[in-house]
Amino acid sequence: MKHRIAIFTAVVLLIAIVAIGTVSAADTSTDRTITASGTGSVIGTPDRAQISLAVETESPDVKAAQAENAARMTTVMNALTAAGIPKDALKTTGYNIYPVYDDAKFPIGQKIKAYHVANTLTITLHDVNRTGEVIDIGVANGINQANSIQFLLSDEQAQVLRTEALKEATDRAAADARTVAAALGVNISSVKTVDIGQGYTPVLFQNFAKSDSSVGGAATPIQPGDITVTATVTVTYLIG
Repeated sequence: MKHRIAIFTAVVLLIAIVAIGTVSAADTSTDRTITASGTGSVIGTPDRAQISLAVETESPDVKAAQAENAARMTTVMNALTAAGIPKDALKTTGYNIYPVYDDAKFPIGQKIKAYHVANTLTITLHDVNRTGEVIDIGVANGINQANSIQFLLSDEQAQVLRTEALKEATDRAAADARTVAAALGVNISSVKTVDIGQGYTPVLFQNFAKSDSSVGGAATPIQPGDITVTATVTVTYLIG
């Protein structure tokens, strides 16, 4: 019994020693620091565009609605490729069939009066100046719903602008840290840690509904605008 008590006491003492050692190690840190954050913003011109267009058809016969939709979308895609848009830039991003009910008979005896078919095509352009032209080609060949236009940066362009934004953010963080250090009468000796964050928001235009009066009229004017790339840097400096 006494042997067991002695072993238990030894284990408790060992745990206590480890705990004290851990606290002491934490308490021995003498690092004095200043933490500063900086944000950099660089304006760039988008070099990619994604256009979402759709063909929508209705018929009491679902197969007839499908067939008409397929014929019109085929015409649209052929017209776009004939205009020099690569086939791999055209992607089907949505296909829906749903019944349209006769509202006059709601809620009793409601019947299906037609079937609605929607086929959505997304076109990716490497030349944003052709955005309006592509919309016009689509409308002229059967598109009757323009969903959205999204202007983006290519990976290469985004990286170039991000590099500039990071440099600006780092300079601002360093300037703030030097100002605070001077006010406190201390010197910055080195960098302890750095955290980096960044992002940009594409310019998005939505709901470009097709108007019958637009067919055969003037070309659709589209201005992509600019994209602001931002980066944030948080730096912890050692001071002495």
